[in-house]
Amino acid sequence: MFDLYIANKNYSSWSLRPWVLMKVLEIPFNEHLMPFEGGFGASHDVYTRFSPSGLVPCLVESEGDLAVWDSLAIVEYLAEQYLNVWPTNKTARAWARSASAEMHSGFGALRDDCSMNCGVRVELNELSAKLKTDVARLDTLWQQGLERFGGPFLAGEHFTAVDAFYAPVAFRVQTFNLPVSVASQKYVDRLLALPAMLAWYQSALEETWREPMHEAETLKNGTLKADYRKA
Repeated sequence: MFDLYIANKNYSSWSLRPWVLMKVLEIPFNEHLMPFEGGFGASHDVYTRFSPSGLVPCLVESEGDLAVWDSLAIVEYLAEQYLNVWPTNKTARAWARSASAEMHSGFGALRDDCSMNCGVRVELNELSAKLKTDVARLDTLWQQGLERFGGPFLAGEHFTAVDAFYAPVAFRVQTFNLPVSVASQKYVDRLLALPAMLAWYQSALEETWREPMHEAETLKNGTLKADYRKA
């Protein structure tokens, strides 16, 4: 059995990735939600109790002292034990790994301008040139995967790690009403309709924590139009 340590579901895109992967693939784990405290990095001392990096997510073996931190490392560790984490087809698997790594290390403008905040809706004042480039790249990448491997998921018929890596982007598209293509919007809707994603979203709405730095990040380039979170 695994223990998965995550942060606030409303904010933590990194936590969502292994969580939704394990939920969809029915990999059993115990969830430990550790809210952010006092801004970016302020939770470090608390998180070091279970995570060597002082960051989440972190996967811990329930029996033993093995800890795996960083979402990509967690996914690869799970793939050593569960063959359905990545596509079985060699070409699809290579593409999925590349697309996941690109999400893991790239899309800086998307992260900076559209931080994950599931429970609100924001109208952006404008899309910066860099954000437009990131959104265009998302469209290209998603359509390439869907067309090449036949859908309905990015690397073929089944939900795999690459879909988990882009699951937080689906929430960002919803929150900020990002202008994606029709095909990409259908993929976003497909992700948002997954039972695991619906469960994550509902839990996010029930959270009463408000972390000021995350809230400020959400509205730095836009106007709040709706807040569906529990007061």
